[in-house]
Amino acid sequence: MARQQGDDPEGHVSRETEQPDGVSKLPTDGSDVSRETTAADPLEGSAAVQDFFGPAFSAIATLVAMLEREGVERGLIGPHELGRLWERHALNSAAAVPFLPTTGRLIDVGTGAGFPGLVLAAMRPDQEVVLVEPMERRTLWLAEVVAACGLVNVVVTRARAEDLVGVLSGRGVTARAVAPLDRLARWTLPLLEPGGILVAIKGRRAAEELANARRVLRTLGAASSEVLEAPTIHGVDSTTVVRVVLHTGRQ
Repeated sequence: MARQQGDDPEGHVSRETEQPDGVSKLPTDGSDVSRETTAADPLEGSAAVQDFFGPAFSAIATLVAMLEREGVERGLIGPHELGRLWERHALNSAAAVPFLPTTGRLIDVGTGAGFPGLVLAAMRPDQEVVLVEPMERRTLWLAEVVAACGLVNVVVTRARAEDLVGVLSGRGVTARAVAPLDRLARWTLPLLEPGGILVAIKGRRAAEELANARRVLRTLGAASSEVLEAPTIHGVDSTTVVRVVLHTGRQ
């Protein structure tokens, strides 16, 4: 069962969500969303998807199935996402995993409905994964999914990333559709241990964002930063990520 930490009140965060090209940020309120007919997900039950995820497939399939059943009503996704959860969300999240450290704690900032944090936890069962999410209804959802998936390596933390500086740290941090890179860096790089890695899932403007953020990155101790294309399975577009590595000693 997921452990929950923090008592940050819902509504304390007023944060503009980013919507990079090719990455759909899940909406915050589905109360007014109509239940229109949506085409079936073409990757549902795909052998290629099962082979790609391997032992992690069962847990991720549980997450996807729960979103298909409850995601719209609970305001986690819009109905237009129902036919593309595997490509636009599960595989998009999984693309970031190879660029993360293979040991030590991993932190996912702004997990929302579970991406990329729950996918990361399923694919890295030997690493602790902390899901940082400020909204209470989302943390309750995350705890339910963690229990249903049997993920014993997950901690669900209700908080803002910037409030965890000095309290929580890890070898790797992930974020997906949370904020422009310069702002995201201020929230996430202080959570990294020396030599740690930030992997931010971005869209086609990734290079522009990185160029605009370079001064901030240097100030925060980045040793290197780059835009990378991350493929998953044949027929699915590559995901664009920005990978930032801190100096092994704070500058």
